[in-house]
Amino acid sequence: MHGPEPVYLVGPTAVGKTAAALALADRIPLEIAERPALEVVSADSMQVYRGLDILSAKPSPDERARVPHHLIDVLDVTEPFSAAEFTRLADAAIAGIRNRGKLPLVVGGTGLYIKALADGIFDGPEASSEIRSRLLAEAETSGVETLHARLADVDPKAAARIAHNDLRRIVRALEVHETTGRPISEHQTEWQQPTPCLMLGLHMPRAALYRRIDERVEAMVDAGVVEEVERLVQAGIERSPTAMQAIGVAEIIGVLRGGCTLDEAKRLIKRNTRRYAKRQSTWFRKDSRVQWYEATGDGSVVAPLVKAIQEHTESAKSQ
Repeated sequence: MHGPEPVYLVGPTAVGKTAAALALADRIPLEIAERPALEVVSADSMQVYRGLDILSAKPSPDERARVPHHLIDVLDVTEPFSAAEFTRLADAAIAGIRNRGKLPLVVGGTGLYIKALADGIFDGPEASSEIRSRLLAEAETSGVETLHARLADVDPKAAARIAHNDLRRIVRALEVHETTGRPISEHQTEWQQPTPCLMLGLHMPRAALYRRIDERVEAMVDAGVVEEVERLVQAGIERSPTAMQAIGVAEIIGVLRGGCTLDEAKRLIKRNTRRYAKRQSTWFRKDSRVQWYEATGDGSVVAPLVKAIQEHTESAKSQ
């Protein structure tokens, strides 16, 4: 028996995607004997890393025991990760879930990963070790902001989308431009037309979301985030251009090395998380497939989500 096509649950950080996914697992009625009727495929670029638990707001062990989760804790923090690798692992996980007759629920806020999985990935030129080494050396001596400014000159669309400190993506965008003579944003418009799928989005008023972000950061500190980052530093996270992009890692390293106080680090993490949430919302708002539902925090959003999934799966069966 093959289960239904995957359903996507997207939205900005802290909006309540994990809680909604767990609730859906109790409510989705599929024709199978065992519960839950769905399994989660995480589309979060940081939850793949072992040890990056608090900062990535990873589902707890109890939550993962209750509902199977995939693509969590699959890499050491020193290992690189990409949308292409995510797509390969996610496709395999989805195939297994469907073979078990269950619903694959892809949950996350990493927009590029969602896009790559749903529509296929931009097949760019192979990496150039020469160009990449030169750009990384320049970032080391002149700062990543210098490279971001250069990207803004040659590809303002990509620069507007890529964070000023996202060294890995800045370098890749500049590398593609040098290699092909065309902006990476121009290449990415050549992706195939959006594939029809059920994409559910959670949103809430900005003030409410920002309060949740602030509360989450405070809870992270109470849960031991400083100690977590200290362990990650010992594990070599500073050698990883991917894992180092996790919001909070650099800020807490600053605390550990006396560069700033914990209060200052918390302020920066809250600010940077709010900025990230805004970028996530902007990305998903541009995708016309997303059906938006307001998350109020009281669980009332689950019923309309269940209805949408039921209608979608019944329609697919009739085709």
